[in-house]
Amino acid sequence: MHVSLHLPRYDVPGGATAIAPAYAEVGAVADAGGLRSLSVMDHFFQMEGYAGGPRDPMLEAYTTLGFLAARTERVGFQVLVTGVPYRHPGLLAKIVASLDVLSGGRATLGIGAGWYEREQRGLGVPVWPAGERLARLEETLQIVTQMFGDDDGPYEGRYYQLAETLCEPKPLGPVPIMVGGGGERKTLRLVAQYADACNLFAQAGDGTDGVAHKLDVLRSHCEDVGRPYEEIRKTILWNGSVPLDGSFTGSLAPYAEIGVEEVFVTPSDDDPVGFARELVDTVVEPVAAL
Repeated sequence: MHVSLHLPRYDVPGGATAIAPAYAEVGAVADAGGLRSLSVMDHFFQMEGYAGGPRDPMLEAYTTLGFLAARTERVGFQVLVTGVPYRHPGLLAKIVASLDVLSGGRATLGIGAGWYEREQRGLGVPVWPAGERLARLEETLQIVTQMFGDDDGPYEGRYYQLAETLCEPKPLGPVPIMVGGGGERKTLRLVAQYADACNLFAQAGDGTDGVAHKLDVLRSHCEDVGRPYEEIRKTILWNGSVPLDGSFTGSLAPYAEIGVEEVFVTPSDDDPVGFARELVDTVVEPVAAL
């Protein structure tokens, strides 16, 4: 199993001027320490569940990944996950292709339907009902796939119409597509039909039953669309504390047994550098052995 680091906060000690050096150091630790990838959230306001809420610092996701890509050589990058309402699909494809080219082929497109209406209304981003967001998510997946491929012709969908799907330069290699979310009727079907990876929510202390059920649903969708279930990389976002004393491996072992291949973990405080170092020292190698 691989370990990746998810970075949802920018409220590092020292304020705004300290963000860049702190994140550069996180990138260096990730590069040297064997983390599979670094991910950031796609929000413009901090989520309300964090201490400072929307008034806490929040950086634009792809700008942040570009900064990290310029300061690293090996670790992968993605947004966990891009919200469909925030960028037109053609622009999103161009952004991710640019990140892949400039990072030497290290980009993944993580995408989902989006949900945080406060920031959408606050900044004038269109707010769509859930059903429409999912329909737009499917069209976005179709557009991105077309733009990353050889077809630069038009795209005609219900919500999006593109006269030309030009994307030059293309990504350096196939950009993996990860769809985040566990909606059983629609989201996991989109994983089966379009994605290379899924990302499911794992709550510390809850056991693997919930994730196992979602994977069974995904397997069923794969059978329906004629897609080998084994082609899809199974990942989880860990919600809960991460013991940095080696015991975390025991918590992850049951997930490895049901096929989970990667876990994204988040720092528990405002010291992402210290957390990354301890993660590398105590978790990465034992978990890799699962």
